[in-house]
Amino acid sequence: MKNKAHIDDQIRNLEAKYKDSGQDLSSYLDGLLYQRYLTYWDYIHLDTLLSLQVPRTHFPDEEIFIMYHQITELYFKLILHEQKQIVDDKSQSVPFFVEKLNRINNYYKALISSFGIMVRGMDKEQFLRYRMALLPASGFQSAQYRMIEIYATPLELLVHPELREEYGSEDPIETLYEQIYWKRGATDLSTGEKTLTLKQFEYRYTPRFIRIAREVEGNTIYHKYLNLPSSDRSDRTLVDALQRMDVQANIHWPLMHLGSAHRYLSREKETLEATGGTNWKTYLPPSFQQVVFFPEVHEEETLKNWGKQWVDHLLNPENQN
Repeated sequence: MKNKAHIDDQIRNLEAKYKDSGQDLSSYLDGLLYQRYLTYWDYIHLDTLLSLQVPRTHFPDEEIFIMYHQITELYFKLILHEQKQIVDDKSQSVPFFVEKLNRINNYYKALISSFGIMVRGMDKEQFLRYRMALLPASGFQSAQYRMIEIYATPLELLVHPELREEYGSEDPIETLYEQIYWKRGATDLSTGEKTLTLKQFEYRYTPRFIRIAREVEGNTIYHKYLNLPSSDRSDRTLVDALQRMDVQANIHWPLMHLGSAHRYLSREKETLEATGGTNWKTYLPPSFQQVVFFPEVHEEETLKNWGKQWVDHLLNPENQN
């Protein structure tokens, strides 16, 4: 049992803490006395969490599909949680920077390794049926995935690769956002018309994306790196962590989606469209999009061959089964 002197110190500290709150310590102690004991299921809202899977069809594997995407979004939230701390940090501490990047890389590692649930863990015929009840919803509409990109790197590096040389940091955020690479993934290539999936997504999230882009203008994770002293920029642990994040976010993660899409949507005589009408064959291959968050940390040869693994990914069936 703690001694009386220590308990007296704790009481004085609590009195100081609550002094300016408008209530005295005694009132807070009354609240503590009447408060129920905390349980695990209440703390994490377990009953609510387990009630969030609401299939739209009777196919059993649809529930797997829902849960996996919910888990993915929680990992995205963890990644954003670390990114925001990097962006908000004023210390310019390399150990702090590396610690947060390592956490992000661990989250990506878990996401990438778990994608086998999607690639191998569902019945294909069930998927091809219940997917039709999901129209026009699409994983393309993951707002957190887009937020991760905006926190990571300036918008000019997210412009579609065919137009990237025409735009730079001097262009307005709204202009850069209109040319962002992923919009073409949900645009009819022959007519230029946006799909309903993209229209819904833009209507819901464009104001938020623009606001975040303004908040991190000149202060993305890439900017934080570039603004470090040259000696810190060459820190091997920092460079390695940035390289891993780039490769995992912009090569391995899209490749896992590509393998899943080929498994479920490719047939011998035809290729099915994704639920949102996205052009997944041109949108998902990382070598087509050439999205690189942190160009300066990579060798020229790496950038030249960025995402070329997708060819091997498609030619080797064991990567898709």
